[in-house]
Amino acid sequence: AIHNFPEGLATFVAALEDPFSGAVLAIAIGAHNIPEGLCVALPIYYGTGSRWRGFFWGVVSGMAEPVAAILGWLVLATTLSLEVYAVLFGLVSGIMVMISLKELLPTAHRYDPEDAVVTYCAIVGMGVMALSLVLFKFST
Repeated sequence: AIHNFPEGLATFVAALEDPFSGAVLAIAIGAHNIPEGLCVALPIYYGTGSRWRGFFWGVVSGMAEPVAAILGWLVLATTLSLEVYAVLFGLVSGIMVMISLKELLPTAHRYDPEDAVVTYCAIVGMGVMALSLVLFKFST
């Protein structure tokens, strides 16, 4: 759930620069939060038998995003400039890349030691992101 913090900050900064881009980013992040919330809630539910506990921790893990957006506004509202935007987007993208390289891919390979699907899925994921960037560029 720690990666939700930079996602919230990125959404906040994007919405300040361009409300349409911020809305698109918020919808995309919200859509990916559904399976992410399930990944948090289901093991807790199966481990404890409590739907309430699973739901509660799924919600708590997602609350980092609005908290980050509010903190970003409180700290940066008076100092936002193009340079600050550049620094924030650079930091957030670096955080997300490191989380992917240091946590997500190694975990995926633990569950797929023969690499039957992980590399292919990573490439497909990159393709989906590239396609979405191209489509987003033409939609504005």
